[in-house]
Amino acid sequence: MGMAKMQRRGQHGGWSRRSFLQLAGGTAIGLAACGRSNSSSALQFWTMQLQPKFTDYFQRVIGEFESARSGLRVNWLDVPWAAMESKILTAVAARQAPDVVNLNPSFASRLAARGAWLTLGDRVPAAVQRRYLPNIWQANAIGGEPFGVPWYLTTKVTIYNRSLLERAGIDRPPATYEDLAELAQRVREKTGKYGFFITFAPNDSAEVLEALVQMGVTLVDDRGRAAFESAAGRAAVNYWVNLFRRGWLPPEALTQGHRRGIELYQAGESALVGSSPEFLNAIATNAPSIAALSAAAPQVVGSSGVRSVAVMNLTIPKKSPRAEAAVDFALFLTDDRHQLSFAQAANVLPSTQGALASLRASLAQATRQGNSSAIDQARKIAADQLTSARVLLPPIKNLKDLQQILYENIQGALLDEKSVDQALRDAAIEWNRLAPS
Repeated sequence: MGMAKMQRRGQHGGWSRRSFLQLAGGTAIGLAACGRSNSSSALQFWTMQLQPKFTDYFQRVIGEFESARSGLRVNWLDVPWAAMESKILTAVAARQAPDVVNLNPSFASRLAARGAWLTLGDRVPAAVQRRYLPNIWQANAIGGEPFGVPWYLTTKVTIYNRSLLERAGIDRPPATYEDLAELAQRVREKTGKYGFFITFAPNDSAEVLEALVQMGVTLVDDRGRAAFESAAGRAAVNYWVNLFRRGWLPPEALTQGHRRGIELYQAGESALVGSSPEFLNAIATNAPSIAALSAAAPQVVGSSGVRSVAVMNLTIPKKSPRAEAAVDFALFLTDDRHQLSFAQAANVLPSTQGALASLRASLAQATRQGNSSAIDQARKIAADQLTSARVLLPPIKNLKDLQQILYENIQGALLDEKSVDQALRDAAIEWNRLAPS
């Protein structure tokens, strides 16, 4: 399942391509075209890594659209994740871009800043805009001007080991970062295990960056310059320094990535892990005894009260000769009916309020009737928390560099090589050399 992973020095973000792959159960494939016409007059539609699992679904939906728009044909091209960024950049530069393309907001926003995409504020009626979740619609906008139509979503839940929490004398999973620190201490002291794992490896997950935002840290200001050298920034970094220096975090948090957290949880060596509901399937396969002890809870939140969500959207190049039809197709593909059917088929979440309400009602009914599985219960938690979820990281060009700089300097503070104030000051100086003046 495709989410374009921003990469320069490795992975960026808690939502990697691999996590979407696990979410949908897809496999890496080459380019494959699907459609009724190869004519240059056909509407060109590109997606990321959705064949062959969803070939039948898209053939059916494309057929419905073609029937409703007599004479219009849609050519569908499915692109591997690793190829999409370079392929779309090349296509945009050569003025051969598709009419509708599936991207994530961070990468799409980089091209939006260059004027690559059709702006949608005047093309999508206000009533239609309101059918999407407000925070999700706003994730596809720069300066208030929308450049993409939200499509499907996923959001992490907290998966926890009930037995380890009981042994530590904890009667419920953590709801806040304060709870999380208490859990880390008690699990370590009473069981010898770790409460959780988070990585400070610069080339891996952006989970720490997201945590800083949840703790109330503004990473960059309106000009893109460092804003994290603040009271909130100092408090947040001190939080992680305290956990690490007291031995409540695994030492390999400095060098190993998010995969290590999965390994520790499946081995029964940590009490919780943040992942998609579908990770429960992987645990059941890889560690059945741990799966039997596992349950799901909402994401931990900080002072901001927000939770993270990953978004996939549909954008339309400004130079598309079929702009009107492209907008119609993007809205057709993301209406309530099609969002709900795709969410159910792909185990993702819809971005429209109507489809989300229907999905939540279905999951709630299964819970009331007592026939919901652990994964269904986790999906219900994920769906319910969307109302307080948003894309946490700013849509800036050098976000991977920001992660690299902050993580390396935070590592210095974790190892007591520099103070927290010095770490943030050094990071701000280094980042501002890259940021706009």
